[in-house]
Amino acid sequence: MSVIEFLHSRRAIRNYQPREVEKEKIEQLLKVATLAPNDRLREPWSFYVIQGEAKKRYEQVALDYLQERFPTKPKLIESSIEVVKNTPVIIMVTADIASNKADTKDNEYAVCCAIHSMWLAACELELGFVWRTRGVGLVHDQRSYQFIGSPEGKKMVGTIFLGYPDQSETEVGMLKKRTSYEEKTVWL
Repeated sequence: MSVIEFLHSRRAIRNYQPREVEKEKIEQLLKVATLAPNDRLREPWSFYVIQGEAKKRYEQVALDYLQERFPTKPKLIESSIEVVKNTPVIIMVTADIASNKADTKDNEYAVCCAIHSMWLAACELELGFVWRTRGVGLVHDQRSYQFIGSPEGKKMVGTIFLGYPDQSETEVGMLKKRTSYEEKTVWL
């Protein structure tokens, strides 16, 4: 399959089989991420792979967050925590905060490219992938920084949920309709 075909078929996979992801495949994704374009080769990314006992701790952090954020929505909390529990691998990704705003922004963009590179590689490895920036991804919550050890000089960019797609995900053949580039493009 060509890169263009991959891009046309890429989609978020949110439901996974109860099957572990091989360490070699996780390592392949991390290697691919480091090939992403980045300004002056600063390589501004850090990855925090969450599995096993760490994932159980993450579940509790996510539960605390959801209970605080949605105290009157127990069904939302329950379904969101089930997603966390049923995800075999979670990877939090940060960008380095630079000495100035412009370099910091460039670092964030590079990390976005790294995450997207991982997503495409996950497709090739027959893994499901979703890049979370809200909710149980904890990207905008201080608890995420505490969870990964409060490293200084880092900004959370995304949390990746990864695993082998559940059968229901592979049966969904239709992609969401996208607005044509023609409606979003100005030719100057």
